[in-house]
Amino acid sequence: MKLFEGKKGLILGVANDRSIAWAIAKEIMDQGGICGFSHLPDKPDDDKKKNHLRVSKCVEHYPAQTAFLRPLDVQDDVQVKDFMEAAAKDLGQIDFLLHSIAFADRDDLSRDTVQTSRAGFKLAMDVSVYSLIAVTNAAQGMLKPDSSVLTMTYFGGEKCVPGYNVMGICKAALDATVRYLAYDLGPKGIRVNGVSAGPLKTLAGVAAGVGEMQEYYDYVAPLGRCVTHEEVGRSGAYLLSSYSNGITGEILHVDSGYNIMGSPGRLLEQFRK
Repeated sequence: MKLFEGKKGLILGVANDRSIAWAIAKEIMDQGGICGFSHLPDKPDDDKKKNHLRVSKCVEHYPAQTAFLRPLDVQDDVQVKDFMEAAAKDLGQIDFLLHSIAFADRDDLSRDTVQTSRAGFKLAMDVSVYSLIAVTNAAQGMLKPDSSVLTMTYFGGEKCVPGYNVMGICKAALDATVRYLAYDLGPKGIRVNGVSAGPLKTLAGVAAGVGEMQEYYDYVAPLGRCVTHEEVGRSGAYLLSSYSNGITGEILHVDSGYNIMGSPGRLLEQFRK
């Protein structure tokens, strides 16, 4: 029997086939799970419906495992409520919920953190942090006992990663949110965890300059390399599965061990030559 045989859930935040959310969803569906997906709403004047198209190209290879694909603006409480009500009609009770949603204005990301605009800070925190609270609260009635909620975070919320800037502050808040939601929902048997992945080339990652970070991991991470989408996908699926039933409130680092380092590691060898 496959790991997700007979399991159903929601995948929020796939942007395209390079999204970490898609790597996790693909692993779940390969293991027999059924998923309902959200996508960013398309602009009214976008005749090509690009956001819908990108995600539909991903799920078209899994018709039997795809329950639906609907737009969702997590800043709109009415949309969140309507999305969950529609999902409940299609899926009934669910076993997992993946939240892989973050955003910061490019201008705020490109400037020093001390220069972050007030509006930009509010926007980044609303989309990247409060949205986890909003969607989890709206999905409470659907989540089964022993179900799992998972979000995506990054090491820049624990330590300063130059260039990550305001998003690092958001990830720190997201990590704390994981712990508080885990406490709130624990009596209902609902677990809440986070995956802190190493830098991967996604739409968000490219905006944050992951290319240079990946090279840095080759020298500093104990495994001497960065991680792959497939590795993060399997780890995320694990935390959404019944195999992790005893784990909640945790941040699982999937980063080739980079987070354990207290020095530049093997990068020092470059300066000794």
